[in-house]
Amino acid sequence: METSTIQSTEKKEEVFSRRVRAGKRTYFFDVKATKSEKDFYITITESKKIAEDEFKKHKIFLYKEDFEKFADALAEAVDFVHDELGKQGIPLSVPQEEAAVVVEAAVAQA
Repeated sequence: METSTIQSTEKKEEVFSRRVRAGKRTYFFDVKATKSEKDFYITITESKKIAEDEFKKHKIFLYKEDFEKFADALAEAVDFVHDELGKQGIPLSVPQEEAAVVVEAAVAQA
C-alpha cells in the first residue's frame, strides 16, 4: 500500500511579485517565504487563457541553490536565439511602441 503526503492548501504570501503580459500568455514571477520564513524560493507561472473564464497554468519552483545555474542557462538560450535569428537576417521582436516608430519611418521614406 502506497502512502501519499497531502500538502497544505494554505497559500503562502508572496513577498515579491512581478507580472509580465506577453500576448495570450501572462507570466508571474513570485518570491515566497518558506514555512520557517527564514528562506525564500521563486515560483514562475505561465498562464494562458483557453476559454472565457478558464486558464491553463504551468508552474516551476526555483530554489536558491539553483538560481545561478538557471539564470546562466536562460541567458545562454536567449543569446543562442538572438544569434541564430541574426544569422538568418530575422529581426528581433521589438516593443510595440518601437515597432510603431519603425513603421512610421518606413512609410515616411516610401
